[in-house]
Amino acid sequence: MEFSLWTGLPEFWAEYLTGMLKPVAALAVVALAIVLSIVQRLGLEGEMAYSIFRAFLQLSVIGFVLDFIFKQKNAAWILLAYLFMVSVAGITAGQRAKQVPRGKFIASTAILAGTATTMFLLVALNVFPFTPRYIIPVAGMMVGNAMTVTGVTMKKLREDLKLQKGLVETALALGATPRQATQVQVKRSLSIALSPVLDNAKTVGLIALPGAMTGLIMGGASPLEAIQLQIVVMNMLLGASTISSIVSTYLCWPVFFTDSYQLNEPVFSL
Repeated sequence: MEFSLWTGLPEFWAEYLTGMLKPVAALAVVALAIVLSIVQRLGLEGEMAYSIFRAFLQLSVIGFVLDFIFKQKNAAWILLAYLFMVSVAGITAGQRAKQVPRGKFIASTAILAGTATTMFLLVALNVFPFTPRYIIPVAGMMVGNAMTVTGVTMKKLREDLKLQKGLVETALALGATPRQATQVQVKRSLSIALSPVLDNAKTVGLIALPGAMTGLIMGGASPLEAIQLQIVVMNMLLGASTISSIVSTYLCWPVFFTDSYQLNEPVFSL
């Protein structure tokens, strides 16, 4: 007779708790990191314990939420989950660029524009079916990357404009539009923000196997199937990140400049 640790529990909970044994066992690695922090007097052990506890809690909750959504046939649940991710990402990116007025709104709008456009093209080209099992994970990857790129773009653009106010004001005085006067700064901020995405695309598979590809291989898919999906993932991440970052620069101009094409001094006085 086979012994079970979860005798008497419903089958769903028994399977879930059995599956959690490996993640719990993997805490040994975290314990090692905490011990090293203590030995080296880094003072990070509390933050490490809190971070991993929060990760356990967040992932467990989202696991149950996704399990529920995947069983629904109403597209409204997909849109609700997607808009929630965009909202959280917009708030996070806005906090990174906290000195940009209406930064959270700008970031949310830019992320929504970039990821929605990319998602629409993928669905229209029949790359992914419009089902929760495909759309939500794909949207999560795009939103996460767009969040990082958008936050960096907004922050760097403001910093460069503040450092080069004289050059920008001279260009404006000579009749340049805000777009013309900030062309160099916009290009620099976009270049810095998109560099990690581009470098990752150049080295994917050579230095490390990406998460989507690794997950498929560990799940039993063939390496050829895994690389096909990973190529799609890299394409959509680059597309969504580029669109979102560019849109964010356009949305920043109304707060960086006045209606009379002058720098909005209060924005750059902090």
